[in-house]
Amino acid sequence: MLREISQKDPEILRKYLDSRSQEISGDILQKAADILNAVRAEGDAALRRYTEQFDGVREESFRVSEEELEEAASKCDPAFMRAMEKAMANIEYFHRAQIQQSYILQKEMGIYLGQRVLPLSSVGIYVPGGRAQYPSSVLMNAVPARVAGVQRIVMTTPPSKSGGLNPNIAFAAKLAGVTEIYKVGGAQAIGALAYGTETIRPVDKIVGPGNIFVASAKKLVYGKVDIDMIAGPSEILVIADEDADPVYIAADLLSQAEHDPMASAIFLTTSRSLLDRVNEQLKIQLDRLPKKDIAGASLRDYGTAIVCDTVDECIDYANAIAPEHLELMIRDPMNKLNQVLNAGSVFLGYYTCESIGDYFGGTNHVLPTSGTARFSSALGVDAFVKKSSFLHYTEEALHAYGEYIIKMAEEEDLEAHANAARVRMAE
Repeated sequence: MLREISQKDPEILRKYLDSRSQEISGDILQKAADILNAVRAEGDAALRRYTEQFDGVREESFRVSEEELEEAASKCDPAFMRAMEKAMANIEYFHRAQIQQSYILQKEMGIYLGQRVLPLSSVGIYVPGGRAQYPSSVLMNAVPARVAGVQRIVMTTPPSKSGGLNPNIAFAAKLAGVTEIYKVGGAQAIGALAYGTETIRPVDKIVGPGNIFVASAKKLVYGKVDIDMIAGPSEILVIADEDADPVYIAADLLSQAEHDPMASAIFLTTSRSLLDRVNEQLKIQLDRLPKKDIAGASLRDYGTAIVCDTVDECIDYANAIAPEHLELMIRDPMNKLNQVLNAGSVFLGYYTCESIGDYFGGTNHVLPTSGTARFSSALGVDAFVKKSSFLHYTEEALHAYGEYIIKMAEEEDLEAHANAARVRMAE
């Protein structure tokens, strides 16, 4: 079921990597831009018009009241509540370790300099609607923001046909510390978060997944506000040695393939026999899945395998691919972790399935896709802070070092820069 690529032909690998990149078409970008411009110009009136057009709901008041939130959350299954509470404790535990401290450095002659780490004032979290409801993503976005110290955490989500909130989403928002919730979705929600309307005050950063129009809108408002990333289809890469269980490997590959027909499942191994057994298991397990059509399309178009000579060679290929999720299903995986240079999140050993990270383990599941793990990171506390430096020179210090400042400014032909130091030294 997995298309095999020869490890001796790097050109085939390069074509495969390039095939995963999906550019947003100009037509979709223009439609998203039109919606954003309307929201910017018309505010709530545009939100109402697009909500009725795209969601089939006429909303007079977008803000979810405290009573409405409590009512929706109370309908959540108690067993699910307990699972979410335990998961949130793990997520908070992990992210608290990411908190950075401000610092100050003392030098000679009264010079001091340093850096302040400050939380963003406000953050918007987009939560998709429709049949795909992911309360775990609410935790993954809101908890690190709260841990970072963000005071205003705003959630937008499309309204349901009944007008009520999904109970699981409501409970997750309440649990994670979301401070405002608005029933509005699509590119129009991104516009409201970026530019503000009569009802929704703008935020400093927008995070969270969405459809192609949401992704386009986020791309277009970047610069006015910050965003987390433009996420592509999900992907998993499993490296396994001959001792790995083919049942586990197939299950893990399918766990990402069921997300999207464009999701990619990649298997690298040192054992051709294991690859054959994994392919057998994929056929067996795929047939049992409720979303077998989606997973089957993903495996058909993007399911890939490479048989390598060594585990080290597998890791070299993984570094070239820079996957969103990387599983090291090998003996003593910790000994190989330092060789992994490009991966969104790494799962170590035979029993650490990727779904532990998706839901419960504590590491964040908002991860770089489409090879961007080469230069970007998982969502975390750093995404919700800004850093501001400060500097202090005394008169004595300026006289001691001013000639260097003046010389550097003059060499760049910026006389006013030089003069700012020179007038102080002339006193």
